[in-house]
Amino acid sequence: MIDEPFGDGLAEVAERNLRVLEALLFASTEPLTPEDIAPYLGEGADVPLLLERLVERYRGRGVNLVRRGDKWAFRTASDLALMLRREETESRQLSRAALEVLAIIAYHQPATRAEVEEVRGVQSGGATFDILMQTGWIRMRGRRRTPGRPVTYGTTDTFLDHFGLESLSDLPGLEELKGAGLLSSQLPPGFQVPLPFDGPLREDEDPLEPDDQGEPEPVEDE
Repeated sequence: MIDEPFGDGLAEVAERNLRVLEALLFASTEPLTPEDIAPYLGEGADVPLLLERLVERYRGRGVNLVRRGDKWAFRTASDLALMLRREETESRQLSRAALEVLAIIAYHQPATRAEVEEVRGVQSGGATFDILMQTGWIRMRGRRRTPGRPVTYGTTDTFLDHFGLESLSDLPGLEELKGAGLLSSQLPPGFQVPLPFDGPLREDEDPLEPDDQGEPEPVEDE
């Protein structure tokens, strides 16, 4: 039973809500927001508090309750994931170009295609962005308030979930990237890893139009 300072009756209601929450998260095929969960619980249920208590209940077990952006889901404990991972044959593996584009968007978001190309130093084809959107790892955020109104891109909760990140602040920092050999140990003075932004539209972004389908000029990557 959950300890409650207001008597056995409220403790029973809280325990029932906790069981409903547990069942709902296990049954769902997608991570859920507190807003998704609230209608299934009793009136006045403190969803954030219940989520915290369920996190504690599953701490140290084979599955853990984890947050991915503003959503919650049960996932295999990180120390067991490699042991239990099934070998899956993927019909299409991401190219190096796609991985580079994904990494640039992750760290520089919100970013336009031109901004991604400026960082990469080569042109990024529309097909690469299409593939990343099909995987559900990036999304169109809005349109930049500049001539041509280019689309801005950002990552998704699916991206966080796939890479086991609670939020973008969990992306590897400068020292971690250097330690993994992904950055040279001899960097220019003052070099900083970009800080991504995944909040609401910024002042330099306009909302997408209902019929926006992205930028239409697909070009093959070099």
